Amino acid sequence: MELKKDSRFPIIIGITGGTGSGKSTFTNRLKKKFGDHVTVLYHDNYYRAHDDIPFEERKKINYDHPDAFETELLLEHLKELKNGNSIQCPVYDYTQHNRSKEFVTVEPSNIIILEGILVFADERIRELLDIKVFVDADADERILRRVLRDVKERGRELDNIIDQYLTTVKPMHYLYIEPTKVYADIVINSGMNDVALDLVAAKITSLLEDRL
Repeated sequence: MELKKDSRFPIIIGITGGTGSGKSTFTNRLKKKFGDHVTVLYHDNYYRAHDDIPFEERKKINYDHPDAFETELLLEHLKELKNGNSIQCPVYDYTQHNRSKEFVTVEPSNIIILEGILVFADERIRELLDIKVFVDADADERILRRVLRDVKERGRELDNIIDQYLTTVKPMHYLYIEPTKVYADIVINSGMNDVALDLVAAKITSLLEDRL
């Protein structure tokens, strides 16, 4: 199907899974497949601002708990995009463990992807999703990917990564992330799963045909 640009009736897709599971890989592959018809919203950008907390204390915050996110703002933005309006999306600075002062204009499109570890944790967000994808992966693979990403891309120190993983990331995964797998329409074992990509792409196309 040749898509026409029409952001009035978008398909909203939630892609979740544990840290380093392959969410971004799957998201990027869908983005490549549908091109300019896709708008990606990253849940991480909705971490709460902590300007009133010193840097050393911000490092100790549990960022894998649902309360770490400004969910009300995310819900507001999702509804705005669904109605065909642009938003001013916050930008999170991983090196400072805090929301930056910058904002990015995000335009609506036919396909909106919301990606993050706790995308399914809030019922209000789940109700806005047309397709829910959970990317599952072996725990050893996930931690290795996280270490590489945090060191290379986010300027983190190895000791801090390990401490954070053991004290918050791992326990929160089993407490808040893993249980949301039951809400998924499809559970995939890798962001590189071609069959899963084709299935999700076919479903997106089918939904768009019904709406456009």
